[in-house]
Amino acid sequence: MQRARLAIFVIALGVTGLAGAQAPAAPPAPAASAAPAATGGIQGQNIFEVKPEASADPNYAQQTNGERAKVQPGNNAPMWRQVGQGVTGYSSLPKSQAPEAGNLIQPFVQYPGSRLTNAGEAWRQVRNNWLVPYGGALLLIVLGAIALFYLGKGTLKTHGVDTGRKIERFTPFERSAHWSNAIAFCILGISGVVMAFGKFFLLPVMGGTLFGWLTYLLKNLHNFAGPVFAVSLVIIFFTFVRDNLPKRGDLGWLLKGGGLMSEHEVPSHRFNAGEKLVFWGGVFFLGIIVVASGFVLDQLLPGLVYERSTMQIAHMVHAVATVLMMAMFLGHIYIGTIGMQGAYQGMKTGYVDETWAKEHHEFWYDDVKAGNIPAQRSGRPTPPSQTIQA
Repeated sequence: MQRARLAIFVIALGVTGLAGAQAPAAPPAPAASAAPAATGGIQGQNIFEVKPEASADPNYAQQTNGERAKVQPGNNAPMWRQVGQGVTGYSSLPKSQAPEAGNLIQPFVQYPGSRLTNAGEAWRQVRNNWLVPYGGALLLIVLGAIALFYLGKGTLKTHGVDTGRKIERFTPFERSAHWSNAIAFCILGISGVVMAFGKFFLLPVMGGTLFGWLTYLLKNLHNFAGPVFAVSLVIIFFTFVRDNLPKRGDLGWLLKGGGLMSEHEVPSHRFNAGEKLVFWGGVFFLGIIVVASGFVLDQLLPGLVYERSTMQIAHMVHAVATVLMMAMFLGHIYIGTIGMQGAYQGMKTGYVDETWAKEHHEFWYDDVKAGNIPAQRSGRPTPPSQTIQA
């Protein structure tokens, strides 16, 4: 019986509330319904639009809140108008670490001849409409070109028979520096691709929870691998800069495309012109941009004010430079692994066969044969059968 009475009471309350919701509200007083001219009012549908005469009245926001509370309960346009103006509020974050911590969003601004916009929204549009689609397209084009080349040419093999005599191409120190840089680059590249493009090809498969944990893990790996990559990049530069200086035959190598489309490779020194382009364009030029912008994103540069605009510019520069670097290094990785027979063994063990050296780096081989470059560079004891006979 008590349950029946309670049910009737609830139904009566619902009917009463429904009737009250459907009943027309009493017409507001003219002063409350029409925004006073002295306070500027709201013109147009942009809640972030700011009128000079409105901001000049210190009681504008309070008056409008009171008026709107009567006719439009829950309308927080005045609050969001202040947010759009960049009004600073309270935040528990210290100002020394986050100078814009008290600002919810970046201020809305209106440039001559343009609509009212927000710097954060502009950055989002650039990222989603330019950086992500065009950056992803470039990487796919490079991968597609490599795949077509591999299907057409296969692995570039040596034509002669291995002699069994070895030349030390990379010392243990050089290989350690290279592998440190290569591992850090792979971590950065994979994590960067997942964070930038993962929602298009991983999120539908993995689901939001697993994808969220994956990106969280990769983001932290990205932040820690960045400094390792930066240090190893500096070591790589000073270790190999001497052998990457321009020399005779480099221009001819470029004009002939290295002989990749013919049966014989164009003679070159220890590093051919293609490798030198990767070194100066990827390691040096793009490397400086990637490392500098990455340090800004990691907030590792002292004395720099890390505002939203600073981070947005650093992100755009970092994204463009890293995509270009990855596009260049993809070709380098291909040739150094499955693209050329013996290339991976040279970086793995440090030694290449005499036949490989003669076919792929003939000028370097001639210098070794003439005694201008030692065949054994690290000082490690090598069996006589593995040393080239000058």
